[in-house]
Amino acid sequence: MKAKPVFSGPDLCGLSACDIVGMLQRKDVSPAELVQASAKRIDQTSPGINAMVTVCQDRAMAAAAQASPVSLLAGLPIGIKDLTPVADVRTTYGTQGLSDFVPTVSDPIVTRLEQRGAVVMGKTNTPEMGAGANTFNSVFGRTRNPWDTRMNAGGSSGGAAAGLATGEVWLSQGSDLGGSLRTPASFCGIVGLRPSPGVAGGGPSAQGFDPMPVEGPMARTVEDCALMLDAMSGFDPTWPLSYPAPDQTYLHTCRMDAGDIRVAFSPDLGGLAPVTAEITGILGSALSKISTPSFDVVEESPDVPTFEACFRTLRAFGFWTGARNTPKRITQHYKPTLQQNIAEGRALEMDQVAEAMGRRSRLYDSMRQFLTRFEVLACPVNGIAPLRAEIEYPPDVNGVPCEDYLDWLRFSMLATVCGLPALSLPVGFTDQGLPVGIQLIGRPRGEGRLLQVARAMEQALALSSSPIDPIVRHL
Repeated sequence: MKAKPVFSGPDLCGLSACDIVGMLQRKDVSPAELVQASAKRIDQTSPGINAMVTVCQDRAMAAAAQASPVSLLAGLPIGIKDLTPVADVRTTYGTQGLSDFVPTVSDPIVTRLEQRGAVVMGKTNTPEMGAGANTFNSVFGRTRNPWDTRMNAGGSSGGAAAGLATGEVWLSQGSDLGGSLRTPASFCGIVGLRPSPGVAGGGPSAQGFDPMPVEGPMARTVEDCALMLDAMSGFDPTWPLSYPAPDQTYLHTCRMDAGDIRVAFSPDLGGLAPVTAEITGILGSALSKISTPSFDVVEESPDVPTFEACFRTLRAFGFWTGARNTPKRITQHYKPTLQQNIAEGRALEMDQVAEAMGRRSRLYDSMRQFLTRFEVLACPVNGIAPLRAEIEYPPDVNGVPCEDYLDWLRFSMLATVCGLPALSLPVGFTDQGLPVGIQLIGRPRGEGRLLQVARAMEQALALSSSPIDPIVRHL
């Protein structure tokens, strides 16, 4: 087993979110002490990873003074992605046209989290408008992988993942369309959950009926991820697709005995997504270590031949929808790959959109039936390990050329198109010491059972979840 690197931050920053919330509720620690510990850790780690790009310590201290120990998070500092407005805090979306934007009103998900005891510590870095799986932009620069700062931390929630891995905060909010929670979680060795649409808030307000972009929780453990999902979940008429919270909390369900588990393992989704032998080997080895009678793994792939084409069409349509309502003073600064996505959306014909909508329904039905025989579908989060941070996207995956910056993200597309919950769970390391996560795709509205299965796997693998000091390596 790989030895865990050093953690030299404040002791409080090394504890789990569940443990810290328990301490807050017992008044063994104050929210103000946590804000101070978080600020100290951000100062320590920012030069190496550049994760929490806007810190609002004064605002956090004011919120800490008002936090109730009987609330769900009881005054716990968290990170908010820089795509999500926080009142009176600089919110740039990673683009020059909004580099000085300071909203006066928070996004509804921020309001909900604060009402449930969260203290916003700051904004985490994201690629421009959340487009891309490498976190860099012209406002704040690059976020780097804590396990090797020469490498990419993933995106678009790369700042959230890197900050969690180093103990800057205990929980972070992220968002996911094409793996924006799952890729950075895998690359940085933390847990990221893309919930079903509407479970944890909504996507951008201008696209409230679009089920593709969702909010989601990020944490260092499955239990902490469940806690954050509880803090984010529940019906709110602000979000057209909003879904009620379950009668039993996600955290409670997560902690229950998982019982018998049947997993379908598909290393390449039936030949539809390229993957390196190294990634396949790490995932297969992890699954083989969970050798209990109650854990059954079958290598089998669902019948989903059109998921990539469907995803590309609907994503492009969404990007064009957002861009056509955005002033030119903002869009004129967009990077070339983002401009390309918008142009592809503008060029779509109605028949293409209609075909994609029909395909989505057929894909969902295929996955629904497949998952009646399995608890989860296990597959890679990505087909490759992290690359150098300066490489926007890989030229190929296992010899298969990448035509654009979406090609290497195929594994993330299936759950998004079908509206299924999907979680990235750390399961091992590459020969170079970089984390690798496995993607677990659950049944429709099956967040509770998915978390339960993930926790059972996490316990069986017994990998350390403590934060690390950034491993700074020079180019």
